[in-house]
Amino acid sequence: MYRGIEWGGRPNENCYNQTRPIEDLNYWGSDSDKSIMKVIGDVFKKHKFPITFLNITQLSLYRKDAHTSIYKKQWSPLTPEQIANPYSYADCTHWCLPGLQDTWNHLLFVKLFYP
Repeated sequence: MYRGIEWGGRPNENCYNQTRPIEDLNYWGSDSDKSIMKVIGDVFKKHKFPITFLNITQLSLYRKDAHTSIYKKQWSPLTPEQIANPYSYADCTHWCLPGLQDTWNHLLFVKLFYP
């Protein structure tokens, strides 16, 4: 879940109304554990066949602007309180199509066909 405090925003801020990705190259989201990524990298380095690991979780965390936010199908009608406060029902878990998933596919395609 995206929390504004992680990228220098307000504590109660989320993906709603975000229009730009995170541009700080040192940003590391809370959903991507550095220690686990290091263990995975160390294990892959020991393998006798070369393995490339692309952390799409961390890559995706830069895209706070790519969520469906309030622009998704609502399965039940929103209450007047929710409508008055879009932050309360913004979907900051799912990604918009086309968009971020296309980037993952392009990277995979390049790795597979242009190693």
